[in-house]
Amino acid sequence: MAVKEKEALVGKELLAKVKENDGLSKRELARECGYYTVGKDGQTRVTLAEFYDALLSAKGIQLEPEKSKDGRGREASYTVTVHKNGQIVIGAAYTKEMGLKSGDEFQIKLGYKHMRLVKLGEDGNEDEA
Repeated sequence: MAVKEKEALVGKELLAKVKENDGLSKRELARECGYYTVGKDGQTRVTLAEFYDALLSAKGIQLEPEKSKDGRGREASYTVTVHKNGQIVIGAAYTKEMGLKSGDEFQIKLGYKHMRLVKLGEDGNEDEA
C-alpha cells in the first residue's frame, strides 16, 4: 500500500510553486508539489498524471466533463445551436438545474452578440430572485 508523505498542492498554491521552481525537471517539480507516493519498500513514485491533472484544473481547464448526478443521459454542455428553423432549444438539464417549471415566463433582452433571459414573476414584471 502506497502512502502519501505530504499533502499535494492545488489551485493558486500549485501554480505559485511551479512558477518559483521553474528550473526543476518535471519529476522533481511534481515531487516538490506533493505528487508522489512512498511504497512499503520505501521507494518514491512520482504521480505525473495526477500532477498534470492538477495543473490543468488550476488553470481552469477541464478535459473530462463532470458526470451527471444519476449517471444516465447526455451531459449538459452549456452550448446550444440554432436549428434550421431558427429556433434555439434549451434542454431539460438546464431548466431542471434552475428549478424552472412548465409555464414559467421569460423576457428576452437582446444585446450586442448576446441575449439574456429574464424570468418574469406572476405579475408579469421582472422576478426579484
